[in-house]
Amino acid sequence: MIAVGSDHGGLELKQAICNLLQQRGLGYADLGPADESSVDYPDFGVKVAKAVASGDCETGILICGTGIGMSIAANKVDGIRAALVHDPFTAQMAKEHNNANVLVLGGRVLSIELGCELVEVWLDSTFESGRHQKRLDKIHQIEADRK
Repeated sequence: MIAVGSDHGGLELKQAICNLLQQRGLGYADLGPADESSVDYPDFGVKVAKAVASGDCETGILICGTGIGMSIAANKVDGIRAALVHDPFTAQMAKEHNNANVLVLGGRVLSIELGCELVEVWLDSTFESGRHQKRLDKIHQIEADRK
């Protein structure tokens, strides 16, 4: 299950991504918002991040105007590796090297077509583990040290 959320600036791209996930036969949970009313991105960023961190959803996709705010909010949740991507290479590396469990996109800086392409690249990529796992373990230790 993929948790999907946005703010009003990412709503149009979120709807296109939900359609893409449905076309690919992938289960997803649209965690809002339902319309273009102004909302606060941290509310939806944390909602998706908590769904992933708790294990209720395997991964997440977040969209706000630039993607910056959602990235900041989601990465405050322990266990989340939210990656803001802008092109196919960064989408691929987010999964292969960083095992990003939340993909973040900017709805006002990407076309619908490119946004959907980035989702497909990320979904189709696989974490390489090996030397990259050691680095993720260090990130996990940073989280543990905060407690």
